[in-house]
Amino acid sequence: MDTDLQALQPPSAFSISDVERDTGLAKETLRVWERRYAFPQPQRDAFGERSYPAEQVQKLRMVKRLLDLGFRPGKIMQHSTLQLQQLASAGAAPPQQAQPQLEHYLALCRSHQMTELGDALRQALARLGLKAFTVDIIAPLTAMVGEAWACGELAVYEEHLYSETLQTVMRHAIFSLPQQSNPSLRTPRIVLSTLPQERHGLGLLMAEALCVAAGAHCMSLGVETPLTDIVAAARAQRADIVALSFSSASKERQTRDSLRQLQAGLPATVEVWAGGRSPALHKRPPPFLHVLDLRQVEESIADWRRRHQADALQTH
Repeated sequence: MDTDLQALQPPSAFSISDVERDTGLAKETLRVWERRYAFPQPQRDAFGERSYPAEQVQKLRMVKRLLDLGFRPGKIMQHSTLQLQQLASAGAAPPQQAQPQLEHYLALCRSHQMTELGDALRQALARLGLKAFTVDIIAPLTAMVGEAWACGELAVYEEHLYSETLQTVMRHAIFSLPQQSNPSLRTPRIVLSTLPQERHGLGLLMAEALCVAAGAHCMSLGVETPLTDIVAAARAQRADIVALSFSSASKERQTRDSLRQLQAGLPATVEVWAGGRSPALHKRPPPFLHVLDLRQVEESIADWRRRHQADALQTH
């Protein structure tokens, strides 16, 4: 029994692959930092492989968060985890206080009251409608959960509990919305996915919800779809748009290369839309890419309709 219980404890050390998955920091980056900044300082396991203590992984999470906020590694690597947390709190984008209901939802998550959380989210959805619920509740709440995880206040399994609860609520809401049936209103057909090695799916789910709320016909392929399959799905579904979601964990060069390959494989009439926190979307994005955030989804679809309505009039 003791052995079984020990097996259930969180790991005290992580392989370099574990750290890459956990933090979104590439293995090559970790090795460079090890030489340049003397951090991290992995131990070696019985096979001579790098083994990272849990407290170093915790600090690396905070380092990654600060990099996303624009800090440079050389300026922050010498700080303690607590100092990094303070920097992250000071540098976080929204300075205003979190809404009381968001704090309440997070408290339900912390105390593992997932049934109560699901009920509370459904009540908010019924009150606000899918668009406002997604933009004003789910987006900031998901950011709060991610920050709590990065600070070590939530375990990975607790973040997963939140994700599963949210997906149940959102999927039901998406399927309950009637599809656009007005024949005079041109509506886009959208295929949604993330690229290989992009495992984060909540951003994709929020994008799908907002596209459906705006009257689009959507087909989600889920996460980590191979490029060839995204192209095949777009052709089979006669898609007008391929919409992709990226997290800050995505690698900039790989993201750029994948976007170019995807665009080259799609019919010329298919637009590529993307959102999220990948640096590739905000530092010189490819000219063919339409970059947008959640609040811009409705207007982007309305603009698509205007453009294609005009095209249809010109052909008659």
